[in-house]
Amino acid sequence: MSENAAQWESARRQVEGFKQEIARVIVGQNAVVEQMLVALLCRGHVLIVGVPGLAKTLLVSTLGHILGLSFHRIQFTPDLMPTDILGSEILQETGAGRRQFEFAPGPIFANLILADEINRTPPKTQAALLEAMQEKQVTVAGRSMALKEPFIVFATQNPIEHEGTYPLPEAQLDRFFFNLVMDYPSLDEERQIVLQTTTRHVPQARRVLEEKDLTALQDVALDMPVPEHVLAYILRFVHASRPKAPQSDEYIRKYVAWGAGPRASQNFTRAARALALLRGNPAASVEEVRDVALPVLRHRVIPNYNATGEGLGVDDIVRHLLDAVPAAG
Repeated sequence: MSENAAQWESARRQVEGFKQEIARVIVGQNAVVEQMLVALLCRGHVLIVGVPGLAKTLLVSTLGHILGLSFHRIQFTPDLMPTDILGSEILQETGAGRRQFEFAPGPIFANLILADEINRTPPKTQAALLEAMQEKQVTVAGRSMALKEPFIVFATQNPIEHEGTYPLPEAQLDRFFFNLVMDYPSLDEERQIVLQTTTRHVPQARRVLEEKDLTALQDVALDMPVPEHVLAYILRFVHASRPKAPQSDEYIRKYVAWGAGPRASQNFTRAARALALLRGNPAASVEEVRDVALPVLRHRVIPNYNATGEGLGVDDIVRHLLDAVPAAG
């Protein structure tokens, strides 16, 4: 067996063990789980929109446990300060009776961060988190400190309560790799959830991978081939979302204010590679691109007043693109 084939087989076994352990704890939400795994393999941050009680915290903490990664949950509130996230310098007394400042790290110093209800905190605190996401470091009292890799943020928003919230600007939303929507479980799934979580023995996931294994999988995902026709489809798809581009149609020009930028093309390519790896395919395909279209574009395509007036959302626009953009150029 060649070195590449052996590496591929090892990655396939690790991915299967990973999926099995998640299924022991998380019931349903298969598409969301798959997309979160794609983001992990792509080292991408994720915005999750869903009502309370859909196991967002459990899902993220389970991912961390299976991978042997540190996990912190930060509850965002209107009075949360940047230092509550990043940490601060505290005046300490040494054994010699002298005083000096020592840095007390905040909860941002972990591999996986769940930023719960990120839109409930003021822009200044949001910016502190988003800077850490972008730069992979924090600056406190003029001193910069690198965050340990992997460093991935899962931020949640509640779609029901909007009073007293601070919506993220579009430029900051673009820093998220995916925008996922968690929906209610089906009747059968909810029955299984109730039976599984209301007894003395609640299922627990086992650690099946180490940090180095995740890093190796991330490298394998980067090496997945992307055929030329798949890359051409990605570029046509993204350009078709832009009202002023020659590839757009009358629907896009009527209902879209701003289309997706080049970061969407980059994230499409990375996500298609990772999803092909998760599914055990030898190369990325158009099918993988189509399957990540909603999470990639949901926060990058901005509907205009015509769309709002007619009750059309960004998901409707992306689904139109899925129907309108041909797989073959």
